[in-house]
Amino acid sequence: MRLLTRILPILAAALLLSACGIYSFSGTSIQNDVETIAINYFEYRAEKVNPTLSDELTEALRTRFRRMTRLEQVEQDGDLEISGEITGYDVRPASVSAEEIATQNRLTVSVRVTFTNRKYPEDDFEGKTFSAYADYDSNNSLDSVESSLCAEIIDKLIEDIFNASVAQW
Repeated sequence: MRLLTRILPILAAALLLSACGIYSFSGTSIQNDVETIAINYFEYRAEKVNPTLSDELTEALRTRFRRMTRLEQVEQDGDLEISGEITGYDVRPASVSAEEIATQNRLTVSVRVTFTNRKYPEDDFEGKTFSAYADYDSNNSLDSVESSLCAEIIDKLIEDIFNASVAQW
């Protein structure tokens, strides 16, 4: 009986929070009347070319919203809309030895994102830049580690974009 009196208030609070529709246990704060989202293809505008990055980033973002929200994905005119472009894809030294030789390199990807909330325009943002990076040993060529680095970077970018748009962190 003691256990029940301890657990019951916790369960009631959890039910109340999830029933109000503003908070969910996935961390989103999507209003009840927001039902659809359109996630547009992220155009590739960076100087250095990665031919698969736009597809991978766009699909990863769509997958995150499919898994973490109740929103129906539509091609256009969603209650929410996300569009963007990849603006940077750069490799630079991350650390240098005493002999001034790079021991680690850093791949950095930058994206510019516009988020539109047609029902609650106060949540909109336009041209917000997100950037993420991953380091790798300079003994490796970029070609040999690029796919795993890009997967790691995409995960970070998707987390940041998701949080900025529907988790409002």
